[in-house]
Amino acid sequence: MLALFLALTACNRGNQDINAIRQGVVDHLSGRSLNVANMDIDIPSVQYHGDKADVTVVFKPKGVATAQGMTLRYQMEQSGGRWTVVNTQDSGHSGSVPPGTQNPHGGGGVMPGTGGNPHGAMPSPEDLPPAKQK
Repeated sequence: MLALFLALTACNRGNQDINAIRQGVVDHLSGRSLNVANMDIDIPSVQYHGDKADVTVVFKPKGVATAQGMTLRYQMEQSGGRWTVVNTQDSGHSGSVPPGTQNPHGGGGVMPGTGGNPHGAMPSPEDLPPAKQK
């Protein structure tokens, strides 16, 4: 009985490994053409829900104050012993972001406020519905 308890406890701790969470975030970002080696990735909060987790991640360029970083919340899921990102929610940008910083949301764009449009391209006037006449 004691051996079974110890085995289950060890398995549960393996599920709650911050390094495995960090690796899942890095894997997610690496698939988006980002230079992860030039970023500091801090994980101030993880809430585990079995094989799922809500993770708060703070990104910043190496050597930059935390106030100039960006915070994202990830919903992650453990499958096959690895944590993977299943959903991303922007928690806000704290401070300014250096011009040309790549967007970790994916899509190859630049960060909002650095010259790119964070909401995508504006539609042309021809694509808009006609205005109602009064």
